[in-house]
Amino acid sequence: MCEMSMEQKRLLYNIQVLNFAVYDLTLYLDTHSYDKEALKYYNHYNALLKQSVEEYSMLYEPLTLRHVNKNDNCFKWALAPWPWEGVC
Repeated sequence: MCEMSMEQKRLLYNIQVLNFAVYDLTLYLDTHSYDKEALKYYNHYNALLKQSVEEYSMLYEPLTLRHVNKNDNCFKWALAPWPWEGVC
């Protein structure tokens, strides 16, 4: 059984929080396209999200195919447990 470290859990939780914020801001900007303050928040949190996902992918495993490390000597995407396997 694969047990996540506290640091891995913390980083994954942070990604989920940032993803929610970016998604929520996206919905808001759909109807308030000229709100400069909201756009500033969107850009800030989107940058933090991208940075966190890159960090997670480098330290643990890729979250999407876009984050598969090209420098690895194997295809890590296929090696990590799948969500429905209930391992991690």
